[in-house]
Amino acid sequence: AVVSTQSGHYGRESKFEDLRMAAVKQLNPKAEVARAGQALDLNISAAMGLQDVLRTNLGPKGTMKMLVSGAGDIKITKDGNVLLHEMQIQHPTASLIARVATAQDDITGDGTTSNVLIIGELLKQARVYISDGLHPRLAAEGFNLAKKKALEVLDSMSVKRCSRDDLINVARTSLRTKVKTKVAELLTECIVDAVLAIKKEGEPLDLHMVELMSMEHKTDMDTRLVQGIVMDHGARHPDMPKKVTDAFILTCNVSLEYEKSEVNSSFFYKTADERETLVKAERAFTDDKVQQIIDLKKQVVGDSDKGFVVVNQKGIDPNSLDALAREGIVGLRRAKRRNMERIVLACGGLAVNSFDDIKPEHLGHAGLFYEHTLGDDKFSFIEECSNPQSVTILVKGPNKHTITQIKDAVRDGLRAVKNALDDELVVPGAGSFEIAVYQALQQYKNEVRGKQRLGVEAFAEAMLIIPKCLAQNAGHDAQDCLVTLLQEYKGVDRPVGIDLSSGEAIYPGEAGIWDNYCVKKQLLNSCTVISSNLLIVDEVMRAGMSSLKG
Repeated sequence: AVVSTQSGHYGRESKFEDLRMAAVKQLNPKAEVARAGQALDLNISAAMGLQDVLRTNLGPKGTMKMLVSGAGDIKITKDGNVLLHEMQIQHPTASLIARVATAQDDITGDGTTSNVLIIGELLKQARVYISDGLHPRLAAEGFNLAKKKALEVLDSMSVKRCSRDDLINVARTSLRTKVKTKVAELLTECIVDAVLAIKKEGEPLDLHMVELMSMEHKTDMDTRLVQGIVMDHGARHPDMPKKVTDAFILTCNVSLEYEKSEVNSSFFYKTADERETLVKAERAFTDDKVQQIIDLKKQVVGDSDKGFVVVNQKGIDPNSLDALAREGIVGLRRAKRRNMERIVLACGGLAVNSFDDIKPEHLGHAGLFYEHTLGDDKFSFIEECSNPQSVTILVKGPNKHTITQIKDAVRDGLRAVKNALDDELVVPGAGSFEIAVYQALQQYKNEVRGKQRLGVEAFAEAMLIIPKCLAQNAGHDAQDCLVTLLQEYKGVDRPVGIDLSSGEAIYPGEAGIWDNYCVKKQLLNSCTVISSNLLIVDEVMRAGMSSLKG
């Protein structure tokens, strides 16, 4: 009797499903439908597939991925954001998770790989309980309860620190997961000094004031911070000096080219002398402006050997260049607009739009200006500025993919330092936060009534994916490392992370391993929302407009 009742129940349920499937098919015969358990498996398998691709990249000991484009261009990276942007992902659920992870990078500048790993593990752990009969909605509610508790743990673990040494530790922790250790050590100092140079009290940080200039030259270890500006063009006259010291910098947006009148005008002349007078009058309009620059140079430089540099956003014609060169003035034309703002911040002075009321106070100053030629390319360096509020990180490397890799790492490092300054909080790294959340949730689940506690337990188990992957990628046994960490944490009750060189427990605060507070906070929020939404999907229909065509 019991068997027949169950079969009758399942029979009614399957008929009901068949009716719903038939309804969709009537509306759109070409619709593809995945229902209930099948839809859940579809989403979980996509999340786990993406997780398997990225899990080997996590941490300083993570492996690299080589991306080859259709044209044969190579990109070698382990930056999760770059991988997810460059990979062609066909699966809709995997594509959704990739977009969430890259949004994490857009907001905080880090945590892309961790995002993918935690979403995949949350769904994987939830599947264990759902296959035993737990309703996905209850699992999602358990995730939300666990997230609130995890945020409390995050607030209790965060430490108020933002000295230069702390910023160096934060930048180093971020950079070591992107590039090799030696390069990370070099870039760390450059990045922190660059951010501290442009920082103004009471104003938000503008990272655009740190220029990234690349030169395909020497090795990646020659990358350096320039306390000034590097421009990717040089002087346009062969007689102009290639190097000047103690230089005055005039930043202007004034046309120094021969210009015809803007209205249709005619001039009648009877003799050649009258025509010469006309030509001279037209030319005098530009020559007067050049003479004003020369007079200003004589006023401020006098008989000393100080230099004088003109950086113009508009053009300078050959006659004007020749006149400037005769006076020993360096003239750069058609400078980029963004550099005009940066030069003023680096050297001081004002960017002028007219030479009529020009004064010595409008000039900036730099200790050194020189031109560097690399093949057919010219680079102009303005260095030794007294108090630069805009600086340049000069990225060097032997080939394009090395330069691209370093540039991506520098951008992430700059964001990490900016986050630390904005939050004024840092969190112990090396997997210690995830261990602390796991232990806190194991105690908290006893306070949760109902089946939601299974969701809390799944969340706790999922957080361990980060220390597990860190251990595996460093060549250690994940279970051995986890057991060691959990035992150590219970004994001392303070943040305990994993030492990747030995596989033993380590105190991240003492080792200088710090993560960004806002990255961890964003991780907890976005991972919980996306995994909860994917869990409660019970039907996937490919029935959009594109499937009706043909």
